[in-house]
Amino acid sequence: MNQDEQTWREERLKTIRHYEEAERPEDFINDDLIMNTLNSALTPESTQAREILAKARELNGLSLEDAAVLLNCRDQELVDELFSTAYWIKQEIYGNRIVLFSPLYISNPCVNNCAYCGFREKNNELVRRTLSMDEIGEEIKIMTSKGQKRLIMVCGEHPDSDVDYMCSSIEKIYQTKNGRNEIRRVNVNAPPLSIEEYRRIKETGIGTYQVFQETYHHQTYRKMHPINTLKGSYRWRVFALHRAQEAGIDDVAIGALFGLYDWRFEVLSLIRHAHSLEEEFGVGPHTISFPRLEPAINTPLSVSSRYLVSDDDFKKVIAVLRCAVPYTGLILTCRETPEMRREAIKLGVSQTDAGSRIAVGGYAEMEREHIMNRQQFQLGDTRQLDSFIQELCRDGYIPSFCTSCYRAERTGCNFMSYAKKGLVKNFCLPNAVLTFKEYLLDYASPETRLAGEKVIRNHIDWFRAGMPKRAQKLETLLEQMEEGQRDLKF
Repeated sequence: MNQDEQTWREERLKTIRHYEEAERPEDFINDDLIMNTLNSALTPESTQAREILAKARELNGLSLEDAAVLLNCRDQELVDELFSTAYWIKQEIYGNRIVLFSPLYISNPCVNNCAYCGFREKNNELVRRTLSMDEIGEEIKIMTSKGQKRLIMVCGEHPDSDVDYMCSSIEKIYQTKNGRNEIRRVNVNAPPLSIEEYRRIKETGIGTYQVFQETYHHQTYRKMHPINTLKGSYRWRVFALHRAQEAGIDDVAIGALFGLYDWRFEVLSLIRHAHSLEEEFGVGPHTISFPRLEPAINTPLSVSSRYLVSDDDFKKVIAVLRCAVPYTGLILTCRETPEMRREAIKLGVSQTDAGSRIAVGGYAEMEREHIMNRQQFQLGDTRQLDSFIQELCRDGYIPSFCTSCYRAERTGCNFMSYAKKGLVKNFCLPNAVLTFKEYLLDYASPETRLAGEKVIRNHIDWFRAGMPKRAQKLETLLEQMEEGQRDLKF
């Protein structure tokens, strides 16, 4: 670490320490309470589990005690009922749309030294790189030429990627147009900020701000994040999205990195985090992510942790989250293999990335599937966007690139008011059809277009049967798209 980096880090530490001294909200994660809740439900009765699944179908969410029972179910018949309930809930609220996006890694230098992360400061096998504005523009041109309309911008915690750089990068992404190719919504995965910094980010027009706690278990958090680093403050990080809400960013996203501690503990903690946000701000997280540890260059813990999560348990993670927080988006990532992604999507997933490259500058080298010395971890699914979309169509899903809720200010409490009244499908599904039609017209291979048009026809038939006026409007907009218009929405 050079002198400039050291000075910047010390200034950030002062900000964090001042927050810790001046702001003392009660920590909403109680390790003992969560473990006692799990241990009290170690051998759930089938009658009790089925009562909880019936409660989940009322779409009001679940308590920690309810979720603990489902997490501890081992009887395969009950597990199958859990999976079918999760699928039903997702279909009931969101229909069979799958929202697509892609990550854009813009910088990998980092002053932290997290034991599980390929970006950690002491990893001398990583090639450090921060993209210039021109390089970001080139990455966007490549991404949008494939059909991407939504992205999540990712960077490390470092003076090269401070809030000034983040704001400039977001502005550059929105400004980069190439004919019809454009990014319409930028979400952000970045370090925790102060309220004043969040306000600056909000002014750029972002969608969602995402901060993963990584692990909610206090002792494990301390072990993974050295105390003298910026990430060493549990409290600064766990209240990061409370501060974002205070700054006016009403779409926030949480997540845990599964494989650092007991997966059941992390699920209950995610639910508790969601409850805390809803209690204070009237709306929980817009999305929850649940990535698993994956191999990373010169990072032994990524493959040796005693808490690595099996495929069967991973599927329970998704299904229990869907039952417990029914109106929250669940994000599955390209960390998983194609086979696992196909299985997991059935369990309540509503968003996923596709056509992803996670090396800094990786889209400029799109045909290289792995550039391990410039990326944070290894992807399990490196298929092109078109191939993944074709599979979704064969399975009957409607791919969506929709950003209309953000642009119509259906965010935060406003979005949830539609979702909890059962109205969100009235907007989401027709807008999914419209954005997918745009993809088929401008980017799809002949095979994908053939499969996609069949999916669209099926959805039009569904609207005709239940909402004929909406079907008529949708058909009119689809005709306008055939004639050359774009970015049409309900």
